[in-house]
Amino acid sequence: MTETFRKTIQDGLAVLRHELISGAAGVRPLPPLSTDGPGWAVFPVEVRRALVWLVHGVVVLFAVSMFWLSYAVYAGRHSYDGPDWSTGLTLLLGLTAAVPLLLVLIQPIAAWWLSLAGVAAVGVAGLDVDPWPFAEPTFPSHLTVMVVVALRSRPVVAAAVWAGTVAVGVLLATVASPRSWKSDNVTAFAVWSAVALGGALLLRAWLEARNRLAASDDATLAERSKRTVLEERTTIARELHDVVAHHMSVIAIQAEAAPYRVENIPPELAASFGTIRENAVAALAELRRVLGVIRVADFEGYDAPEAPQPTLDALDALLDNVREAGLPVDKVVTGARRDLPPGVELSAFRVIQEALSNALRHSPGSATRVELAYVLGGLGLRVVNGPAVADEASGTASVPAGSGSGHGITGMRERVAVLDGEMTAGPTPDGGYEVVVFLPAPALVESPAATEEDA
Repeated sequence: MTETFRKTIQDGLAVLRHELISGAAGVRPLPPLSTDGPGWAVFPVEVRRALVWLVHGVVVLFAVSMFWLSYAVYAGRHSYDGPDWSTGLTLLLGLTAAVPLLLVLIQPIAAWWLSLAGVAAVGVAGLDVDPWPFAEPTFPSHLTVMVVVALRSRPVVAAAVWAGTVAVGVLLATVASPRSWKSDNVTAFAVWSAVALGGALLLRAWLEARNRLAASDDATLAERSKRTVLEERTTIARELHDVVAHHMSVIAIQAEAAPYRVENIPPELAASFGTIRENAVAALAELRRVLGVIRVADFEGYDAPEAPQPTLDALDALLDNVREAGLPVDKVVTGARRDLPPGVELSAFRVIQEALSNALRHSPGSATRVELAYVLGGLGLRVVNGPAVADEASGTASVPAGSGSGHGITGMRERVAVLDGEMTAGPTPDGGYEVVVFLPAPALVESPAATEEDA
C-alpha cells in the first residue's frame, strides 16, 4: 500500500513537472467548436461554418472588455475622466487582464503563468485598485484562464494551478498590501475558483464519457455492418453453392455419357472425358465440403438443398404475396424476355424481394412499381414506391412503418457487387424510395449436345 501511494505521488509530480514547467510553453491551439450534432441542424451550413469559431470569438471579445474595464477601474470607479496613461499603471492592469486571455487560445499553461505574474506585478506595484489583490478585471480574467487550463489538462494540473494561485494571493495579501487596511479578497477568489474548476472538471469528464460512448457506438455500428455483410455473403455463398453444384453435376454426367454417344471413339479422347469427369466429381466434392460447412454446422450431414433457389419465373408469385399483404404492386417488363445465368436470376429475385420488404416496412400501402428491362448487356431493375398511405379516418399510416437498420440495402449491394453490377438507392422527391440495379448478364449459349437432343 505504501509503495503504491509513493508511486502515485511520483507519477503526479512527474506530470506536474512536465505540464507546468518543461512543457509550459507547448503550443496547444484551442480546437474549433464541433457543429455536427443534431442541435446545430437548425442553422444553415454557412452559419455553422462560422459558428465553429464561436468560442474563440467570445474569448477575444472578453479580453477586449477586460482591457477597457481596467481603464474604468483605474480611472476612479467608472468615472471615465481619463487617467494618465503615461504612468503605465493603467496599461499594466489592462494588459494583465487581456493578454493572458488571448494567449490561452494557443498556450494555456503559459497563459496561466503570465496571468499569475501579472497579478503579482499589480500587487507589488501598489496599484490602487479595489478589491485587492484580485482586482475587478484580473479576477474574472485569471479565473477564465484557470477554467480553460482545467478543461484542457489533467485534474492534478488543475489542482496545482488552483493551489499556486491561492498561495500567491495569500502572499500578496500578507506582505505586499499597499494600504494600512486590508481589502483581502483571496478567500472569495479561492472559493469561486474552486467551484469553477470543479464544474470544469465535471464538464470535461462528461465530455470524455460522451466521446467514449460515441466512439463505442461507432465501433458497434461498424461491427454490426461488417457482420451484416458477412451474413449476406454467407447467404450468397450458400445459394451459389446450389447453382454451381448443379452445373458441376451436369458436367460430370455429360463427360461420363459422351464416350457412349459416338462409336469407335479414340482411347485418348475417352481418357480425356474420364479425366474431365474425375475432376468435376472432385471439384464437386470439394465444393460441398467447403461451402457445406457454411450452410450447416454439421457439414458431415450436409445434404441436398431443401428447395430449388428461386428465379424470375417465381416473381409473379412473390408479387401476389406482397399484394395480399396490402402493398399494391405493378410490374412493367421491357425488352425480350430471355433466360439469364442462374446467379443473375437468383440475385435479381432477391433484390426485388428485399426492396418490396422494405416498402412494406417503411411505406405501407404506398403505390409500388417493379420494372425489369432486358437489354443486350444484362438486366436492369427498378423498384420504386411512394410515401406511406395515410388512413383517412385517423390520418395515420394504415400499417405502422418499421424502423429498419439499413441492413437490407447492405445485403442488396453485396449481391450486386458479387456480379460486378451497379446499384443506387435513395429517397425520391415525393417522399418515396427507389432502388435501381443493373446486373451484367451475357446471353446464354446453348451447347451443341443440347441442340442435337432438341433436334
